[in-house]
Amino acid sequence: MLRRDFLIHSGLLAAAAALQPLYAQDDTSRFQAFTTSQFHAARQFVQIGPDKVAFVEQGAGDVALFLHGYPLNGFQWRGSMARLASIRRCIAPDLRGLGYTDAPADADLSPHAQAAMIIALLDKLGVRDVDLISNDSATGIAQLIIASHPQRVRSWLATNGDVQTNSPPAALLPFLEKARRNEVPAWFEHHLTDNHFARSHDGIGNAYHDPDRVLTHDVIETYFRPLVSSPKRRQQGQQYGLAMFPNPLPAIAPALRQFQRPVRMVWARDNELFPDRWAHWLDQTFPHSRGIRFVDDAQLFFPEEQPELMAGEALALWRFE
Repeated sequence: MLRRDFLIHSGLLAAAAALQPLYAQDDTSRFQAFTTSQFHAARQFVQIGPDKVAFVEQGAGDVALFLHGYPLNGFQWRGSMARLASIRRCIAPDLRGLGYTDAPADADLSPHAQAAMIIALLDKLGVRDVDLISNDSATGIAQLIIASHPQRVRSWLATNGDVQTNSPPAALLPFLEKARRNEVPAWFEHHLTDNHFARSHDGIGNAYHDPDRVLTHDVIETYFRPLVSSPKRRQQGQQYGLAMFPNPLPAIAPALRQFQRPVRMVWARDNELFPDRWAHWLDQTFPHSRGIRFVDDAQLFFPEEQPELMAGEALALWRFE
């Protein structure tokens, strides 16, 4: 092991150990992961220009901002939020075109526009800076936020997602071809009419290690019902993927190399969409990287399945702020 990696790894373990008593003493029992009904009841909206942006928050203190994957919404982060709400004000918004955020039919759904919407949301909520946590396509959006507004990000905990030239990933292109043929709304609908399909390799279940446990009927409804709730939403749900073109990430590499805050990668090993080498790219690009933790027996949406792992990694990373 390289000396740098050894020191980083040892430091993270020491930080996690030091934080365990603090974490254990907090009244975490009052912060439970939202059920689907509680999540719907807790949802708030804020008007930002023509957008009615949906978000859910839990806890108090400095803000931790959770950015979800495609085609999910903020509900993805319910477990991590509950575990961190004793020390952070956890906010999980829904991106444009996904979840319960309502944007105009002609809204720009590109990664740059998504990043701008997130910054506008922080301004509206009076939030100066955040600890950023991201997954999937939102990992690309997080990099755009870091590049354009580095002063707004105290730290970044990144999981498998778009990086550099792997955006959108080559393995996603067949799905995006379906979007060009206007076939994606029917795929979304199939999840709702056949929950077994949703849990299968042909459905969203291929992004989970144990889809039978996670993807209950209520969870499937929470993710997919808004995507087919109107003709506008059906089009936006598939346009989100197509709006990834052209890839904006290669151009921001110089700005990422200037970022002076800690980052940490927690990466599902050997993921088809986002292979290990992109975690290494981030580790080598960010000057204050705290290294990589590879997660075995995990798929793309593992943060939803392993919130205790994500909470532990967040606590250790925040020790370095």
